[in-house]
Amino acid sequence: MADAPAPAELADAGAAPDRSRGTGSLSRRMILIAGVWITLLLGVGGVALDRVLTSAITRNFDDQLEYVLTSLIVSAEIGPEGEVIFTREPADQRFIEAYSGLYWQVSARGRDDFPSRSLWDRRLRYGSEHNDVQVHLYDSGQFADEPLRVVERDVVLPGSKVRWRFKVAARRDELDVQIGALRRTLVVSFLSLAAGLLALSALQVFYGLRPLRRVRAEIARMRSGSTRRIDAAMPDEVMPMVEELNGLVAHNERQAEEARRQAGNLAHALKTPLTVIMNAATAKAGDLDTTVIREAATMRRQVDHHLARARAVGRRGHAHSRAAVWASLESVERAVARLYPQVRFDADGSRDLNVHVERQDLDEMLGNLIENAAKYGGGSVFVTVRADGRFVECLVEDDGAGIAPADRDRLFDRGVRLDSGKPGTGLGLAIVRDVAEIYGGAVSLEESEDLGGLLVRLRLPAAPGPAGAGVQG
Repeated sequence: MADAPAPAELADAGAAPDRSRGTGSLSRRMILIAGVWITLLLGVGGVALDRVLTSAITRNFDDQLEYVLTSLIVSAEIGPEGEVIFTREPADQRFIEAYSGLYWQVSARGRDDFPSRSLWDRRLRYGSEHNDVQVHLYDSGQFADEPLRVVERDVVLPGSKVRWRFKVAARRDELDVQIGALRRTLVVSFLSLAAGLLALSALQVFYGLRPLRRVRAEIARMRSGSTRRIDAAMPDEVMPMVEELNGLVAHNERQAEEARRQAGNLAHALKTPLTVIMNAATAKAGDLDTTVIREAATMRRQVDHHLARARAVGRRGHAHSRAAVWASLESVERAVARLYPQVRFDADGSRDLNVHVERQDLDEMLGNLIENAAKYGGGSVFVTVRADGRFVECLVEDDGAGIAPADRDRLFDRGVRLDSGKPGTGLGLAIVRDVAEIYGGAVSLEESEDLGGLLVRLRLPAAPGPAGAGVQG
């Protein structure tokens, strides 16, 4: 046989938290969501901003080229031999430096080109397959070692019928350097912004979830016995959870105290009958058998009573406990009718009412009341079911002799019976009262105006909707 585990090992095993159903870190989840959104938004925003600024830089670069092109066209004239001459040369020094990266050229189909000195021995491609009546901007890879940005336009000068194409070209290096610097700045800026936002999100999550860590610490204190409830101030969003947790703890404490009290009451109730039996057995009394039967019946009544209370207390915490009153009433009437076939049973009222009570407990309460009415009445029992605000009332009337007002309160005491000539335990009404109060209801004794006997008014909390599954027929 294996050795039993040590108490310390059992304690450690019981204290170990069960993480088998964990779904991961809430902090990591929130930071991950924030990171995805930050990356997405900054990525889209960065691409859009890059396009806008790149277009602005390119447009500024093109505007400068177009300005030079316009200056050339305005200052161009036709010379005596049909050549193009300029009344005013462009002022930029780079136009006269060889391979400076800034060039102009005037060309026409079938005519010699008129280039700037900076072109030296090179010429810009004419591209006669199209007409550029409007300004035309494009990138050119004509020179393998020098990518160009070109602006051109076709113009017919006064005194000439030739369509001349004016071109101004500049090396793209300067434009590419500006765009590269811009993009590096954007990347560094947006990465820094993303890092800052992620750090801020992490700080927000850490600080925002801090109350949950405080709740966890308070629960640990409650489990260790240092405190019985969470009294620390919490944010408005956490307070409802704390209040519900405190309510749950208080509910469990009430149930535990109820269980302890019931165990004490049961032990006290059984102590006297057991003492009587022990004394009779020790003295070898001649009526020992009668004494045992009598005291055993007393103990059985007490056990039945406390078991009924214990069942009701245990079921009270079920938020979805509900039972259909009419179905329970019909079931109880059929059972009691078999015991008292000479009694007439009638019922009236709403058939769709439900109560916030377990079906078994409702059957027990109605069974006790209807059986008492059949047993002590004159042969007629009438039950009425009706709604009364947030409660459902069950009125059980009989045509018996009734009970004097002075004796009505005593009937709820355990074991009290006004008619000892009929069998019974004297615990029926006591059980009904205790179970009804456990569920938040009440029971009272009155006089029946219609039948003249006793009227028992049972009030139970109403439950919305249809009765739950498991309703007994």
